Formats: sequence, structure tokens, C-alpha cells
Amino acid sequence: MKSNIIPAIRLTLVFLVFFSGIYTIAVYGVSRLAPSSMSFSKTNNGYYENLGQNFTSDKYFHSRPSAVGYNAAGSGGSNKGSSNPDYLAEVQLRIDSFLVHNPDIKKEDIPSDLVTASGSGLDPNISVQGAKVQVKRISKVRNLSENTIHQLIAHHTETPFLGLFGTEKINVLKLNLDLDNLK
Repeated sequence: MKSNIIPAIRLTLVFLVFFSGIYTIAVYGVSRLAPSSMSFSKTNNGYYENLGQNFTSDKYFHSRPSAVGYNAAGSGGSNKGSSNPDYLAEVQLRIDSFLVHNPDIKKEDIPSDLVTASGSGLDPNISVQGAKVQVKRISKVRNLSENTIHQLIAHHTETPFLGLFGTEKINVLKLNLDLDNLK
């Protein structure tokens, strides 16, 4: 029994030092090197660029839906499963609303990020495809060429970190602010 207790105590002390100190410092160091999306920096207009905003006007790119009404004080998802009838009805309402505002788009061409809320309810980004399906509507309302809007989308497309981690995305607030600056 003594032959097992002493190695167990040593191993416990080694793990205590490693996970309480060395590992913690290593994770903190990596987090300082990675690009941070958790800093809540404001734009010149006073908006928080890393929090989802609700854009409903047809002259803007619409954001990803929010399960918490874009309220940063109560971040969270809906916690409803994909087979929940209430959730399915909510998604169907979002699809119907999107089709009313974008009549040129077919239901099957709507990216899921435009009709489903993120886990936090505050995602400031949409997919590149989510932006592209809205180009015709914005082009008509703003009397801009579709090519101009596609160039703006390309300019705002953020690539994955190191080309590996994540997907291409677009910050809707930044895109809409630059859209307002086009003249």
C-alpha cells in the first residue's frame, strides 16, 4: 500500500503545479497572441462592432437572428432542439419574412445563419453566402450596381485564422456602415 501512496502523492503534486501554473500561463500566452474577438470596441458611430445589431430596413444587410433580442445583458440561445415545434415555427416565420423582403430568392437558397440564432444570440457576423443572397434587394433599394455591393462584400470578408480555424465571415455592422458611406 505504501508503494502506491507515495507515487500517487507525487503525481498529484506534479499535476497541481502543472495545471495550476504552467498550463494556465501557456493558455494565457496563446490567448494573448490570437486575434481577439472579445474586445468590445466601438465604431466611430458609437456602435459596438463585436455585438450583433438588429438591422431590419431593406437598405441594409440583415443580421443573424437573436434569441435574446440583441440584449448583451442576457446573452444566450433558445435552448430548443431542432425538432421542437415552437422552434420550427419560429424558423419558418424567419424564412417567410426573409422571402417577403427578398422575393428573388428561393427558400432552399437561404443560408441557415439568416434564419437560425447563434448560441450567444449576439453573433455580429453572417456568412459570405448570407450577404450575397441580400445583394439584389439592397441594389434595388439603394440604386447601386450589384457589382459595387459584391466588391464591398469581398472587402469585408474575414478569412479563417491561419486559414484553418473557423469559416469566412462578414461583420454586418461594419458592412452596413461602409454601405452608408458609398455615394
